Amino acid sequence: MSPEALRANWNAAWHALGVAAPDEALCAELQRRYAEPQRHYHTMQHLGECLAWFEREQALAEHPAEVALALWFHDAIYDVHAHDNEARSADWARQALLAAGVNVEAAERVHALVMATRHDAVPEGRDAELLIDIDLSILGAGRERFDEYERQVHAEYGFVPEEVRLPRRRAILQRFLDRKAIYATPRMHAQLEAQARINLQRSIAG
Repeated sequence: MSPEALRANWNAAWHALGVAAPDEALCAELQRRYAEPQRHYHTMQHLGECLAWFEREQALAEHPAEVALALWFHDAIYDVHAHDNEARSADWARQALLAAGVNVEAAERVHALVMATRHDAVPEGRDAELLIDIDLSILGAGRERFDEYERQVHAEYGFVPEEVRLPRRRAILQRFLDRKAIYATPRMHAQLEAQARINLQRSIAG
């Protein structure tokens, strides 16, 4: 997405929640986080791809503005050595929404959406299903982009010895492949499911 499209998405989400978008500093800080040097996949490229999917599929959401802001914050904290990135990102999102004057219920829903990106359970509810389908859309990308994604993920965890990293990565991908369906929303399932299974099988076999 272009900088202008990103800004439009950001402003629209806040306005839909009935508040003014926070000052430039918060949006700029989030974009700075996504540009941190330890990131190779969880970057502005990933965020832009997610928000582009959201723009196409947002009619499926019960609370589209909350899904949009959950996407903005879902990888806001990304420490490759930590195991609480989602929790810290979710806490930041909730704090930012409350500070902007968003009601507590909406802030808690956004917090829960960000936590759903831990991918430790099948998502429940239309908003969580859409958010997770969007976050996992890369699995169903064309071969060239999927292979780039795999290289990017391995680069982020390049400090882990290959004999440890490769089996762990295969196990993660196998968990998605073992699901009855990777994608829950009908249109994204129709567009991405078959290619995702091809990509996953190829990566695991490789």
